[in-house]
Amino acid sequence: MVSAVVLASGSLAAAVATAAIRPATGAARAIPGGAAPHGRPGPARVANAPGGTAPQLHVSGNKLVSSTGAQVVLHGVDRSGTEYMCVQGNGLFDGPHHQAAVTAMLNWDVNAVRVPLNEACWNGESYVNPAYAGASYQNAIKAYVSLLNANGMVAILDLHWTDGAYTGPSAGCSSAQAVCQKPMPDAAQAIPFWTSVANTFKGNDAVIFDLFNEPYASRATGSTASGWRCWLHGGSCPGISYRVAGMQSLVNAVRSTGATNVIMLGGEEYSNDLRQWLSHEPADPDHDLAASWHSYNFNTCSHRSCWKFQVAPVIAKVPVIAGEIGENDCASGYIRPLMRWLDSESTSYLGWAWNADFNCSSGPALITGYGGHPTAYGFGLRAHLRSLAVG
Repeated sequence: MVSAVVLASGSLAAAVATAAIRPATGAARAIPGGAAPHGRPGPARVANAPGGTAPQLHVSGNKLVSSTGAQVVLHGVDRSGTEYMCVQGNGLFDGPHHQAAVTAMLNWDVNAVRVPLNEACWNGESYVNPAYAGASYQNAIKAYVSLLNANGMVAILDLHWTDGAYTGPSAGCSSAQAVCQKPMPDAAQAIPFWTSVANTFKGNDAVIFDLFNEPYASRATGSTASGWRCWLHGGSCPGISYRVAGMQSLVNAVRSTGATNVIMLGGEEYSNDLRQWLSHEPADPDHDLAASWHSYNFNTCSHRSCWKFQVAPVIAKVPVIAGEIGENDCASGYIRPLMRWLDSESTSYLGWAWNADFNCSSGPALITGYGGHPTAYGFGLRAHLRSLAVG
């Protein structure tokens, strides 16, 4: 999601104007209960309550499962701030990240939190204030992940803002610095970033790696075909001035460290288009990949028929995690039927965003304060999650 704070990346209005995609056609294929397309035994279905010990995750067929083989479905929120505060010189977090703030999330029956990151801050690049970069930034993220895990929550670490000058279609900014969303990650910093992150969290499979927030290589390169080639292989991509880190190179970087964490990969068109995800799925020796899908009411794929024909075939093959869901009308008329559909597919989802300083519509913000009081939009998510806990 384009950050709701008024930054070089622009506003939600800009995101709305650039996030539409063409719906796909084709038949969805359901997977038989317990089947495991990637060869592992199919898991038993279980409820996943928040709190307790955070599950150590891996992929079995098209499901996320714990170390005991029990299916895990994530229901969570995105906690924005760590992608922009540091690079703007304003600190590490936007709002509280202590136990009381996490307890407020637990009161919504949240069992996962997605944390957007900035590669320049993690890597300690020279243009970032040292107080908010390198070891200071890394230690803050490690402490927050530990706090989430200690409260039974899975942490999803998302590479959100990256280096690279880009001024083509749908550009969020003209800067080569990591101050906005770029069409693809840069090889110069993203590969060292994921190597370092993987080394930091390997051995803790309650952490998921979301390799890049919202790719839009097709817009940058000029076609869907060239966009997906760039998405997978990276290198020199038409329309992009910097050398791109393709998804295969990022998977390789993670696995080269010995990390076995589940890896999420967002599709094209701001992670809203999964139509060619399966045909471009990177090779992973661990077979622990999940597709990341983002769904807002202003995307073209925002109706049940599109979910059925575009998203369901991917769900049938690999785990899909809807890393961001939301709407820009301060209501919940879009996310409620979306969550019901995702529930019917045993598919994980997280609402954007748990930020009290975001506007209800242009954020969109789930809360009005860090005690967890919901906006009208957030009320819909909270009510639904609580209904699952008692259902």
